[in-house]
Amino acid sequence: MTQTGTFRTPNASRYLQQLCKHFEHKIAVDYDDRKGKAALPSGEATLAASDEALTVTVSAEDDPGLERARFIVDDHLKRFAFREDCQGMDWRAD
Repeated sequence: MTQTGTFRTPNASRYLQQLCKHFEHKIAVDYDDRKGKAALPSGEATLAASDEALTVTVSAEDDPGLERARFIVDDHLKRFAFREDCQGMDWRAD
């Protein structure tokens, strides 16, 4: 199961790097300034930054796992993007 979230921002690369740097303290992460992968507890998260948006695709075996992955991403992004009044990503099922 996968879901993809989008947060429209001109600072997508900065937030991608902040998320990955923060996550790598506890989980395996591989990233550069435009893409990243993070081994979240419920499944892999794939991050991509464009000039207009940050996109994150999360995977999990079940709905509770997807909910946990979404929460992890949203919770951290809200803290990092507070200047943009981020309320979380706009999530859709794949």
